[in-house]
Formats: sequence, structure tokens, C-alpha cells
Amino acid sequence: MRVQLKMILDCDPFDAWRAVRSPAVLRELYSPLLELDPGGPVPTLWEPGSMDVTVRGAGVIPVGRQRIDLDFDLTRMPGVRILVDSGRPLTGPLSLLEGWRHQMAIAPAPGNPGRTLYRDRLDFGGPAAIALWMPMWTMWQWRGIRLKEMAPHWAYEPVQPERDPEPDPAL
Repeated sequence: MRVQLKMILDCDPFDAWRAVRSPAVLRELYSPLLELDPGGPVPTLWEPGSMDVTVRGAGVIPVGRQRIDLDFDLTRMPGVRILVDSGRPLTGPLSLLEGWRHQMAIAPAPGNPGRTLYRDRLDFGGPAAIALWMPMWTMWQWRGIRLKEMAPHWAYEPVQPERDPEPDPAL
């Protein structure tokens, strides 16, 4: 089974790449529906490797544990960066799924390199895949809405107020 998104995000591809590797963006993306708790320190940006997280509905209802197992594909196509999560649900209802493979591809938008062509695809199988396809598809639609809302703010750098110049001691 497969759920996927393809959209243009209102942000620079560099900012989108940084955002898809950010645990803080992931937490904000699913909030308030789901909370992901790693139970320990989290890096500012994910690098290739594995991390297990506890998933809670609305921050309180245990949903299960999920392994996030990241790798980056930076050579498949020029100008395209792909984050690949081949982790899997460890416990809870989603652990009935098999063959979990989540890919997020970031590229300059055609005709507008200051915006991002974002492709997001999750492939999964197993005996529960048919029953869980609709909830997963619904969650992917939520992801799409949230990503479009969040993307314009990924490059936001607060403007620092100008400081009064230091007085000249010679005066």
C-alpha cells in the first residue's frame, strides 16, 4: 500500500531540507494530534542512524513505539535530496504493518527555484495494510496541510533590534 503527497512549498529548498531533518519540525508537524517522545536528548538535526520514539495521541494516550531509521540519498538525481526512513512501528496498532519505507524528496520547484517541490511517500504492507490504509491516508493529508502552513516560516530569522552605539569615551 502507498500514501503520498506532491506539492509546492513556499520556501527555499535549502530551508525545506533543513526542516525535514529537524526533530523540532517533526514534533510541530504532528502536534496536537500526536506527540513523539524520544525519552532522551535529541539532536538539532537528524543525521543517518536510528532512534526509537514513543508516540502518544494528544500527548497522553499511548499509541506505541516507532523506530526512526534515517539515511540520505543525495546522488540519485542532481538537485534532489531524499530523506529515507526505513524504520518501523515497534508496538501499537501500526506494528501490524510490514515493509515500512518513508521517503521525502526535496528539489527546487520547476520554474521557481526559490520554492520547493516536495514529494512524500510511505510504502507499507502486511495483513493489516488494507485496514490501516485509510487512517494513514488521512494522516498524510494532515501532514500536507501542516507542511504548507509551516513552510513559509522555516527560513524566518528574527530581526535583531539595532543597538544604540556605545558612547565614545573621548567625548
